[in-house]
Order: sequence, then C-alpha cells, then structure tokens
Amino acid sequence: MLCFPNCKINLGLFVTEKRPDGYHNLETVFYPVHINDVLEIAPGPKPELHITGLEVAGSTTDNLIWKAYMMLKEEFTDRVPPAEIYLHKVIPMGAGMGGGSADGAFMLRLVNNTFKLGLSDESLAERALQLGSDCPFFIYNSPQYARGRGELMEPVEVDLSGYTLHIVCPDVHVSTKEAFGMIQPKKAPVDLKQIGSMPVGEWKGVIYNDFEANVFKAHPVLADIKQQLYDSGAVYASMSGSGSAIYGVYPKGSRGKVVAAVGFKEFFVG
Repeated sequence: MLCFPNCKINLGLFVTEKRPDGYHNLETVFYPVHINDVLEIAPGPKPELHITGLEVAGSTTDNLIWKAYMMLKEEFTDRVPPAEIYLHKVIPMGAGMGGGSADGAFMLRLVNNTFKLGLSDESLAERALQLGSDCPFFIYNSPQYARGRGELMEPVEVDLSGYTLHIVCPDVHVSTKEAFGMIQPKKAPVDLKQIGSMPVGEWKGVIYNDFEANVFKAHPVLADIKQQLYDSGAVYASMSGSGSAIYGVYPKGSRGKVVAAVGFKEFFVG
C-alpha cells in the first residue's frame, strides 16, 4: 500500500513561555502543503526500511517511520507482520517543514489501514505524540491552531488555495536547540485563531515568526531570501518553524525569483 506524506508551513509562530520541563509553549498555525514524500509498505520476510531520494541522516532505529512501524507491530503482534518499507524522500530534512514528522505520522496511518487495525484518528494522534510534538498534526492534516508544544490543536479557518506558494529551502542548517536557546518568550501579540478573518495582504508585520530575528542574524542569507520574495511580488513571506525554509505567498499563478550565495531547492505550489 502506498501513501504520500506532505509537509507543512507555519503561519505565525510565537514562543510564549519556558516550561518547567525544559520545553517551550508556543502558538502557531500549522498549514498543510502538498509537497510529498512517497511511502510504501508491503509484507516481507523481515522488517526493513529502504530509502531513496534526498539523504536522510541518522540510523534506521532513529527514523520516525521505523519507530511508528515498530510501535504498532509491538502493540498488535499477531496482526502486523514483518514488512518491507520504502521511502522516497522529497521533502528536505531540517527545513522546518515537518517532513520527518509527516513520515512518522503517515506510517502509523499506513500500518493501520494496511493491516486493518481499526484505530481512530484520535487513537492514532495519541500514538503520534509519542513520536514527536508536531506528529499529531499530520494525522488530521488540515489547518490547525496549535499551542503547548504544538500538540494541543483545534481546527482553524484559513485557506491559501487562491494563492501560489513559493518555498525556498537553502542549504543552511539551523539547530532547533540553538534557535530555542536564543529565544526570549513573550505573550503572543495577536490571536492566531482569528487568522482566517484577516486578509493575507495584511499579515506582513503583524503575523511573524519569533525565531526569525536571531536566526537571521546567524544566517543573513535567510533574511536576504525573504526580502527577495517580497521584492518579487509576495504579499506575505516568512520562515517556517525554526528554519531554514522560507516561503512566499503570491497571487495565483505568480512566481518569485531568488538568487542566493548558497545552494537551495525551491518548490511552487498552487
């Protein structure tokens, strides 16, 4: 059985509080974007994970796909057989687009559907949270206002289907740990649950990503890319997550132009 894990972007990201457990509370809107990996599972003589496409760092046992499969295999021993798993990686890793989280969450759904385990979305989301804070989003895979570590979600009305997204993924590594370490939590300046009632053209300067200020200082090329997106016609531009992907929202059918001193991949959606 085959599925196509997609990525996400963050529409606004406010870090509001340092928690006693060492994590941070945040407020953001997760928005699904149809740039897709390809994930397949088939019964085989022994469990194996095969990866093609973009390089995926780390060992098999650290991969969220493997963890998701083993989680359900151990829980449903008699119903989940050994399987060959194939991933073709298209979504860049470490870009703030949730590609690894999507793969893990989609794997849970793929195993559930393939072997007819009968788990509800709520049950899958509970298991996805064990993989990572933003994994439950990809179970629902619709625009969600998220708070806490990103795991507390509620649907939000926002629709960018009338626009074209230009997503630029530079060859720049941003450490999530360092990005959080540089942040100064503060109260969210706007209520992101109301984002759908604000015209996209009014988001600039109002809805922003708290990580940008420090990350852009450390990696000026990212600030330059964002400015190039605005200069080439974006009505809104932002970094996604803790970086390094930068996206621009354009009138339908329009495309930006970016020139950077580093290598990059770019995607156009819509």
